Amino acid sequence: MKAAPASLRCCLRFSPAGAALVIAGAASLLAAETPGTISITTPMPAPAWAKLERRLLAESVPACREFYEKYYDARGYLQCFVRWGANDGPDDAFENFNRWPELHALGASDEILQIYLTAWNGMIRQYTEAKTTDVPVARAGMYYKDFCVQSDWMHHGEGMQNFNRMGLSVPYLPIYQERARRFAGFYMGEDPEAPNYDPKLKLIRSMLNGSRGPMLRQATALDWVGDPFDVAGFVAQHGERTYAQFLDHYREYTDVVGDHFLNLGATTQPMNAYLLANEPKYRQWIVDYMDAWLGRMKQNHGIIPSFVDLDGKVGGAGGRWWGNAYGWGFSPVNPVNGRREDRNRIPRALVGFNNALLVTGDQKYVDAWRSMIDAVNAKAREIGGRKEFPTMHGKDGWYGWRSRPWNVGALEVWYWSMQPADLVRVGQNGWVSFLRGRNADYPATALQRDLDSVARKLKAVREDRTPPEKRLADNMLDRNPAATDTLVQLMFGGVPPGREGSLLNARLRYFDPVRRRAGVPEDVAALVSELDDARTVVSLVNVGEKEARTVVVQGGAYAEHQLESVECNGQTTRLGARDFTVRLAPGAGAKLTLRMRRYAHAPTVTFPWDRN
Repeated sequence: MKAAPASLRCCLRFSPAGAALVIAGAASLLAAETPGTISITTPMPAPAWAKLERRLLAESVPACREFYEKYYDARGYLQCFVRWGANDGPDDAFENFNRWPELHALGASDEILQIYLTAWNGMIRQYTEAKTTDVPVARAGMYYKDFCVQSDWMHHGEGMQNFNRMGLSVPYLPIYQERARRFAGFYMGEDPEAPNYDPKLKLIRSMLNGSRGPMLRQATALDWVGDPFDVAGFVAQHGERTYAQFLDHYREYTDVVGDHFLNLGATTQPMNAYLLANEPKYRQWIVDYMDAWLGRMKQNHGIIPSFVDLDGKVGGAGGRWWGNAYGWGFSPVNPVNGRREDRNRIPRALVGFNNALLVTGDQKYVDAWRSMIDAVNAKAREIGGRKEFPTMHGKDGWYGWRSRPWNVGALEVWYWSMQPADLVRVGQNGWVSFLRGRNADYPATALQRDLDSVARKLKAVREDRTPPEKRLADNMLDRNPAATDTLVQLMFGGVPPGREGSLLNARLRYFDPVRRRAGVPEDVAALVSELDDARTVVSLVNVGEKEARTVVVQGGAYAEHQLESVECNGQTTRLGARDFTVRLAPGAGAKLTLRMRRYAHAPTVTFPWDRN
């Protein structure tokens, strides 16, 4: 080891629990209080980004509370005109508290956790009680066994995104564990009332599926839209002015039988169950199903098909691999403007590739998506000396031409692979530029933007005079004040999960061992400033001037990454663990360089102190 400079001494102690690294200024050397702890006493004036992080975590909670008190009652029921349907149905109701689980997992007050758990459980009761009159599948309730009775995985994913991230904070909650295993069973042949899966052919039998099983007939507009109602006085987010326009919106959404790339979103349900205790059956199901899809891509020249028939044939007898609603060739008429609009929802399929990578660490799933990007762009054409790239495919071939290469999933491919060559496909991205050392202002600018958005949305909540009986479930979505995307990027070194129902991708995550909860302790801020395949640079600072704070740093959102060593001021110490502990003196901070092996462990939601 190199000698530490006089301004920063490091000494190493070993114990059965692992390495203990003590970092202190020359004037005061603090002994590690527990084995495996780094103590930092070097003063660090609170940087602007650190103050903004703490403000955003603090100000988001009262804003979310006000949102909740405006739009929910004491039971957690959403105060709106309750309806079934893809436009303004159950999925939108649950979306109203998007990003609240991430907010708590980052370190916001426990109050946000209590609110969203109340809302989640309340709305499950609310939508179990809510029944349709005309739509057959929901006449006995829109939810059954705590899960939507039947929908596609674009809408399932949107409605389930909060549940899918609850494990970050409440993995031990009995009702969460019960639901995680039950929901997985809907897609693993474990529930006879939900025969969604064909275990022989490794396919989900319909694009519309749920706790009452798959739809094995053509869908009608009524199935998608919900019971008739008088639209007058409501604000329909898609612009419809009459119920007839609602129906017209879904006239072409008839083909739903057979497997579909949207169903890759269902893999998160066995994934949630696997994260609880690493039971092999859940991992095996994910691998089997995803490998079946890789085989279909291989049959289809590297491009994922959107239609697989019930016999397992890609495209069915007619070879229509682009078929079915929301598929590669789906461009229905928008009744509001009378124009055809491309509604290929392939980005939602990324969820399955992500889950397969998490449970296996195998880059073949990343390779498959990368190869598809290249295969689509290989279909480019030249018109008038200008190159155009397709985004859609129908019976007449490729269409939906754009001037830029197709790059759906390019950011995820780079993040999962960390190959420099994959950055070329990503294009302009402020966060990525920051990580590459080219956008130093990004943290402060992006955090201030999010703070401004919290204030702006809270103002919209206060100015909303719409009575509950004239609110649709999706009317409040744009007023939800939770803003976590920048915090996920900067604190976790992560990709914001988005609306697809995916799990969290993060290079690091933090826990408070004093309060025994997820998230950074009070006063602590973190900034991940560099990422590559085997290295992460993070700054940790205690902005408080009175109390020391202790934080556990974990490799990965689900402890999937191995932390090999930590380096500070030229001195390197071996860790060889999934996590380590840092004690920050008042007003202290430091920049740490971590060496890592990514995807080295089975992912888990078990908290660090329960793994050792």
